[in-house]
Amino acid sequence: MFTNIAVYKFAPLTGLKPLREQLAAHCKKARLKGTILLSTEGINLFVCGLAPQIDVLLAELQQIPGLNDLAPKFSTSAEQPFSRMLVRIKKEIISFGIEDIDPARYTSPKLSPQALKAWLDEGRPVTLLDTRNDYEVRLGTFKGAHTLGLDHFRGFPEAVKHLPETLKDQPIVLFCTGGIRCEKAGPFMEKEGFRQVFQLDGGILKYFEECGNAHYTGECYVFDKRIGVDPALQETTATQCFQCLTPLTAEEQQDPRYVWSVSCPYCFKTTEQQQAATLARRHQQIRQATTPLPGSQPYDNHRPVMVPVACDGMTLVDFLGTILGHLPPAEWLALCDQGHLLNADQHPVTADHRVHTGERYLHLFPGNVEP
Repeated sequence: MFTNIAVYKFAPLTGLKPLREQLAAHCKKARLKGTILLSTEGINLFVCGLAPQIDVLLAELQQIPGLNDLAPKFSTSAEQPFSRMLVRIKKEIISFGIEDIDPARYTSPKLSPQALKAWLDEGRPVTLLDTRNDYEVRLGTFKGAHTLGLDHFRGFPEAVKHLPETLKDQPIVLFCTGGIRCEKAGPFMEKEGFRQVFQLDGGILKYFEECGNAHYTGECYVFDKRIGVDPALQETTATQCFQCLTPLTAEEQQDPRYVWSVSCPYCFKTTEQQQAATLARRHQQIRQATTPLPGSQPYDNHRPVMVPVACDGMTLVDFLGTILGHLPPAEWLALCDQGHLLNADQHPVTADHRVHTGERYLHLFPGNVEP
């Protein structure tokens, strides 16, 4: 069995480049796989390997100033759910895009899984707010939870602005997979005027660990090859559509529209729909290629002219008059005065400039438009 750990910590970190090299070398030697994100605001990681190697990694992480109290969430799997090991330096360990939110300094009050279960058992009035993306929610969420229709967590601030004003005076419990998103979502909501904001400590995974499936329907989406884990933190039969990447439950995989690596109930199209989509895509390509029509916008055109052996040592005007005799010398002189005769570096050349065999000159046609 493989041991999976998920842990994050908001803490000021320095020396990120040597730290990245240190952790990458350690993980490679221990044959661990997963992702470690490092930032000046902290660390976020999902790593899998054999239990002894995981223990050594945690011991090493806890030696880093500010990370001594890491509290990872554990689960097991029969197979390695990650294909490689990545250690990256990022601006944020969870992308949010709001500059003045710093969970290392302040987070909303945390509510333990046991406390949340007690609230729900009592029927206490509370709004459960799911901060996850739509595709994660599809596999499961708390009963009666309010979802925001997010494609990405960066859309959370905008979605909050559309919540009912009446929620600002009511208790709200935020939750996500492991809790990291709520660390930023909570302070942001308080900044927006919500007065009773709590965050589920440890997220859904910690709730599963302590409370099982009480008040929860379905499973929890995880960001690795397992796709989903059940309330016992065991891998489920959920899979992901090869085409649209939508997570699919066991029931959805029985749908006749689900064809492995081809389609699923969410992206399946009939023959007529496929033909219409192909035609629409072709029309869009034509519009992109013809708007504006190529050549319809004024542009500078440069006609190249090479100096032959016979013209070696001539002045520029004599050379042009020799090989392009259809224009009189006076017109070449005027073009020189206008700066329309250039050398290979596109710098203007004077009429009495001496040319040499093999040199390249350019005749500029400014503001050219195709007929």
